[in-house]
Amino acid sequence: MFKNIINGVKAYFGTFKLISKLGLWKYFAIPILISVIIGISIVGLIYFFSDNLGGLIARAWIWEWGSEFFAKASVYFGGFLIFTLGLVLYKHIVMALSSPFMSPVSEKVENHLLGETQHVHRSTSFAEQLARGIRINMRNLLRELLFMIPLLLLSFIPVIGIIATILIFLIQAYYVGFGNMDYTMERHFNYKESIQFVRKNRGIAIGNGIVFVLMLFIPILGFIITLPISVVAASTETVRILDEKGLIANKTS
Repeated sequence: MFKNIINGVKAYFGTFKLISKLGLWKYFAIPILISVIIGISIVGLIYFFSDNLGGLIARAWIWEWGSEFFAKASVYFGGFLIFTLGLVLYKHIVMALSSPFMSPVSEKVENHLLGETQHVHRSTSFAEQLARGIRINMRNLLRELLFMIPLLLLSFIPVIGIIATILIFLIQAYYVGFGNMDYTMERHFNYKESIQFVRKNRGIAIGNGIVFVLMLFIPILGFIITLPISVVAASTETVRILDEKGLIANKTS
């Protein structure tokens, strides 16, 4: 799996050049707008509600001694909690709403790599692509939160917290990589088949998601470039695996 993680990361090299070569930037206008709006909303939630959430958390400390320290720490914890959960929501909302715009991008990357006349696809409409994107990301969101919430609590325990934080990062990376890969898989697999495919190639998903999550920490620019680059990177690697394993149907077959 480690080799696949590396391959998922390496797939980002050359993405800017490929996007320009295929003229893909025009497809990203609406997804970038969605990304910026959702991103600003998450930042606003952190700014306006971290104090309030911190105050609620501080009430759990019923003792007089250490109350001032706990109150201050609660504000930071509240901000961290909103940020982490907000990042989870941001990823899945943006990827779900961007599905109809990212699927054509993935298809153009696939045609570039394999040739336009060599393979057939499942035919899906704008509405079907959006519905699938919402379904996939809702499923991933619920599963991610199931793992994340207990790990968030463990992250504040010394030593154990380091391991929990690493796991939080890898879980987020896996599910965001899953979403990026599905823009390609939706043309070839149904819902259940896509889940099985990602499970067999989870290293690719993690590698793709690692770079995605890290790029989001680039101020402002992260909300703009992360989705386009990560989708192209995921598409190139997913197409490579599909082709190598003979999972793309030929028109002559």
